[in-house]
Amino acid sequence: MLLVALSVAGLSLETAAQTYPSRPVTVVVPFPAGGPSDTLVRILGEHMRGTLGQPIVVENVAGASGSIGAGRVARAEPDGHTLILGSWVTHVVNAAVYPLKYNVVDDFEPVSLVGTNPLLIVSKNSLPANDLKGLIAWLKANGDKATQGITGAGTALHIAGVSFKKETGTTHPFVSYKGGAPAIQDLVAGQIDFMIDIAANALPQVKAGNLKAYAVTSKERMGAAPDIPTVDEAGLPGLHVSIWYALWAPKGTPKDAVSKVNGAVVGALADAGVRKRLAELGFELPSREEQAPEALAARQKAEVERWWPIIKAADIKAEPPPAAK
Repeated sequence: MLLVALSVAGLSLETAAQTYPSRPVTVVVPFPAGGPSDTLVRILGEHMRGTLGQPIVVENVAGASGSIGAGRVARAEPDGHTLILGSWVTHVVNAAVYPLKYNVVDDFEPVSLVGTNPLLIVSKNSLPANDLKGLIAWLKANGDKATQGITGAGTALHIAGVSFKKETGTTHPFVSYKGGAPAIQDLVAGQIDFMIDIAANALPQVKAGNLKAYAVTSKERMGAAPDIPTVDEAGLPGLHVSIWYALWAPKGTPKDAVSKVNGAVVGALADAGVRKRLAELGFELPSREEQAPEALAARQKAEVERWWPIIKAADIKAEPPPAAK
């Protein structure tokens, strides 16, 4: 009887693996609807639905810089039907800022890197500097009178600002905003001096002639703005800060399910229509090799080793996230 039971159990597991996914796949976006993460997963989801044969249901679970949604997925049933579209913020930064009840590395299975969004160093038009070296010189000359806009403690803009100040030896204060929209509005109006903002937010204002752009914080120039130099070219080598986005599953999710979802992502990112839509939004797409689960795991490990010491040395902290309901 025991052998029969084991055989039946083994057959059930094999059948379940063969039929995955057997119902709609929920992708938790740990930020409000309409943001870069939400837009990215909805574009990918349209194509992935055809590959997986099941709808992709997007669930926005915002709060505490994405840690509420990430915590929910960490505790979800590891059957491949619940995923998270996480990012550099949720799966690297938050662990150094919040007292989390889950482990950003050990409690998730990497599935695939799906895109990156570099930051732009931009200023109000009236600022006299015309290149990055001139901006740094101006900041040093103006000391505490200069201002840099950020979107709260522990956010990507804050982390980038801390790194910028460390690398340049500048001492200007931060001006914190509740979101990117009011911050960029004040920058355009000249109420603050400069920002290091997400390209998707800042680039439209640069193209409209409302802001000056000094550099992009990546190793390569942006396809959407090839005239803007990289930080390496502009005189601040190594200040590479990009918000990258990736899919993870709960720890213990079967390898077959991870492989099928990864294949669906690879197919979506190879589609010319998907690539065009994402490029227009300022996303840089990963190479085929970078889309492998192992490559995502290696990227996350390297980013943790790089950024945790910087964040902790700067004593960046945030309020503990509220208890999950």
